[in-house]
Amino acid sequence: MGASAQSALAANDAAVKFGAREAVESASLSPDGKSLAIIQPTGSRGSVLLIANLTGTPELKPILAASGTPDHLYSCGWATDTRLVCGIYVLQMDAGQPTGYTRLITLNSDGSDMKILSARTSSDALGVARGGGNVIDWLGDDGGAVLMTRTYVPQESVGHLMADSREGLGVDRVDIKTLARKTIEPPKASATEYISDGHGKVRIMAIQPTTNTGYDGKRTLYSYRKADSREWLPLSTVIYTGVTSTGFEPYAVDPDLNVAYGFDDKDGRAALYKISLDGSMKKELVFARPDVDVDDLVEVGRQHRVVGVGFAGEKRTTTFFDPTLSAFSKSLSKALPNQPLVSFVDASADESKLLLWAGSDIDPGRFYLFDKTTKGLTEIMPVRPQLAKTPLSAVKPVSFPAADGTMIPGYLTLPPGSDGKNLPAIVMPHGGPDARDEWSFAWLPQYFANRGYAVLQPNYRGSTGYGTSWFQKNGIQSWRTAIGDVDDGGRWLLKSGIAAPGKIAIVGWSYGGYAALQSAVLDPGLFKAVAAVAPVTDWQLMIDRHQNYTDYKLLQAQIGSGPNVTEGSPARNAGRIKVPVLMFHGDLDQNVAIEQSRVMKSRLEAAGGKVELVEYKGLDHQLVDDTVRADMLDRIDSFLRANLGL
Repeated sequence: MGASAQSALAANDAAVKFGAREAVESASLSPDGKSLAIIQPTGSRGSVLLIANLTGTPELKPILAASGTPDHLYSCGWATDTRLVCGIYVLQMDAGQPTGYTRLITLNSDGSDMKILSARTSSDALGVARGGGNVIDWLGDDGGAVLMTRTYVPQESVGHLMADSREGLGVDRVDIKTLARKTIEPPKASATEYISDGHGKVRIMAIQPTTNTGYDGKRTLYSYRKADSREWLPLSTVIYTGVTSTGFEPYAVDPDLNVAYGFDDKDGRAALYKISLDGSMKKELVFARPDVDVDDLVEVGRQHRVVGVGFAGEKRTTTFFDPTLSAFSKSLSKALPNQPLVSFVDASADESKLLLWAGSDIDPGRFYLFDKTTKGLTEIMPVRPQLAKTPLSAVKPVSFPAADGTMIPGYLTLPPGSDGKNLPAIVMPHGGPDARDEWSFAWLPQYFANRGYAVLQPNYRGSTGYGTSWFQKNGIQSWRTAIGDVDDGGRWLLKSGIAAPGKIAIVGWSYGGYAALQSAVLDPGLFKAVAAVAPVTDWQLMIDRHQNYTDYKLLQAQIGSGPNVTEGSPARNAGRIKVPVLMFHGDLDQNVAIEQSRVMKSRLEAAGGKVELVEYKGLDHQLVDDTVRADMLDRIDSFLRANLGL
């Protein structure tokens, strides 16, 4: 077994500050714009729901709490001016496997009259609905009900005859006071998603047919309805090849324009399109970029009105279609010149009041309330108040050459006040691998910059955001290219003089943890120490673990087979790793089983390697616990200092 987290030395002050969770985990504005609901952390891993009256004394009143063990409070939204709907997530061991369950509850804004909104499962049910449903329409014109998805589970009666054979995902209309339910969309066994128009009509449905062996298929079939019809008509087909997806994938419906907005390919990059839902199926390009994927549909208000589109080049940019918000965005950039990253969090029903978040690389962000009537902009709360007096580091977009001459984009974070030369350095590959790093505040690289390290975050080939040719066959099947780019980032740090000779390490989380370990397999002498959080270490082990899950065939297609599985798994090549390894893992990790780290530790020990594994009890993939994160940061810092000779 690995070392006990409970026996760790006290974390240093920087680890405590940077390891703390954000002070605002979720925020929402009531329909009348007079009340604010905020989820804040409490204790080490708990959360509390606070209500603020924006028209009176700005006092936060707690009305609901979750301990974090095993219950987590993950979202709250206003159904009416006085009643909320909140999501509870429970993580526990079930039949020897970490399993998560979600349920929705509803309660008054003073904490009274709390009820379970999710449909209860009968004792005669032939299964358990792990998901408690999601609100897809707040029915703002109604005021007393919501549309929410529901997983129907068949039930049996005496004699084992089916009393209710309905099965699959459907949509219910639920009264939030009486809990009276009405089926709006009957369940379909292969349904995966429903999209409403924000005004009470379900307009789009997604069906993912299963294979004849019961696994998820590679096709998702989207259907739509005309505005005045209940008949489902074919909209598009998205095909997942195991590497990329092809086809128009809808995200939202605009009832005024009677179109579906969604993303599809244009010249090898994702672009925003709209398709008419009047029967003509007219498809129009809305927005595209020649350099990067368009990846964000910007929506505002309770009806999720589409107002713009977002994409990330060196920095994230939003282009607004709505002229009023476009003008507001320009004035906001003048009012908040040091916080160029802005997102709309929520709005009152009439959109006269907007809840905003704004931040930058050196500002973790703040929440603001904008009143269109008075033109007043009021700061509500900083996201990380504990860092208010801590110097933060500017994040610089950079690029470096790979071995084949390809320029790899990334971000460099240097210690505050540093000249950027002769520093201990860390290469920090992102997770995913279907992801990318962006210009923003991030607590991991900022912590290590604060401790004196230069940190490089490479967007290696296999990252998303740069089109299909950059993505290649993903960072798993094309691991040699992806890990080669990561290693070339380390070589660039040394060659450019940023990293001091012999003072370079690699740190990663999830796929980034895999990349950290595999980098030491590909080039055993480059990095002098490896720290990996929740890493994948054996791809075949990952495939085998999913044999009893419906996504087995899709995961198998993503990972592939043959030499890339054997040669690309660090646990199968542990003998090539010649430097000290430190790993961390939560024992309830559903994304990457803790078995992955345990196997890696065993293989390294068998090969005579130096390795330590720290296991954290009762935690999932993200290690959402202030004390645990501080402990982990402190341990990594001490580990790197010892092995880099600092």
